[in-house]
Amino acid sequence: MTDAATAPTSIDLRAEYEGSGAKEVLEELDRELIGLKPVKDRIRETAALLLVERARQKLGLAHETPTLHMSFTGNPGTGKTTVALKMAGLLHRLGYVRKGHLVSVTRDDLVGQYIGHTAPKTKEVLKRAMGGVLFIDEAYYLYRPDNERDYGQEAIEILLQVMENNRDDLVVILAGYADRMENFFQSNPGFRSRIAHHIEFPDYSDEELFEIAGHMLDDQSYQMTPEAETALRAYIGLRRTQPHFANARSIRNALDRARLRQANRLFTASSGPLDARALSTIAEEDIRASRVFKGGLDSERRAAEALAR
Repeated sequence: MTDAATAPTSIDLRAEYEGSGAKEVLEELDRELIGLKPVKDRIRETAALLLVERARQKLGLAHETPTLHMSFTGNPGTGKTTVALKMAGLLHRLGYVRKGHLVSVTRDDLVGQYIGHTAPKTKEVLKRAMGGVLFIDEAYYLYRPDNERDYGQEAIEILLQVMENNRDDLVVILAGYADRMENFFQSNPGFRSRIAHHIEFPDYSDEELFEIAGHMLDDQSYQMTPEAETALRAYIGLRRTQPHFANARSIRNALDRARLRQANRLFTASSGPLDARALSTIAEEDIRASRVFKGGLDSERRAAEALAR
């Protein structure tokens, strides 16, 4: 606690916010991630909590390090890993963790395959993560009650102990599908009691996915023809209804395949020099060649036009 004789009598929270560097992190979050308003709101609330705790400490008030272990739930491709990375930077700027790095792992990084293998693996990961954020993707795979010889429970017990004893130097974020995470917490109440913040990541809307695609193409100096844009909108609507849809990740994969088709089209048809525009333009056929469009170009164009009416 700050000495009463030297403690200030008031704190300007806005000045603290500006001076900490937290503003830059939150602005990056807004700039780099489309949508996700509920998630961004929760991150801002966390920043406000830490700013107030810093102010209380400077004023000599009772101060206790808040527990910031988190659960990120949502479907694949909704930005959970990216937000975890930004969270690590935010916590570092606000003085909660020493380094602000992110260590991202899965079950295979923590659980061994034989007796005596799990503890050193888990402790090594925790050692690397100290001073930052440990992100455990698909955390529910740590617990496999159907296998009595599984060593996941040993990793869980080590994690729980460190989460409790080192919460001022490590933030653990558990991530995965919402329903599976709920079952995991029911089976492991120790985790539920240590997780203070549960953040749900919503699926992106079709319009948000289209905007994300535009940003991805801009980053690589590509552009679409108007017809290709129409085709991509139709693709997004159809792809969402199919298995293994992974939000922004599926869009990135679709654009990678479109670039592959574009390159093959240009190479096959080219008989002379190509300018930068030709090399950077995704055409309608590069999108509609996808297997998502099972009815062929003409029928899918008609379907897209019918949806637009």
